[in-house]
Amino acid sequence: MNLQTIKASVVKFVKDEDGLTIVEYAVAGGLITVAVAAAFVTLGGQVNTKIEALCTAVNGGAAC
Repeated sequence: MNLQTIKASVVKFVKDEDGLTIVEYAVAGGLITVAVAAAFVTLGGQVNTKIEALCTAVNGGAAC
């Protein structure tokens, strides 16, 4: 392999975006999944606290 062949292969690889877009979508999908899971965990704890407070207020201080 000479230098011209290597250069042509590198230029062809850089210009080819078909495989790259699939990888980008996969990474973006993974990041969105992690963000949604973190939001559910955070909001789940806050919702549970509010429901317990509401239940205690309705029951006059008795455990729910």
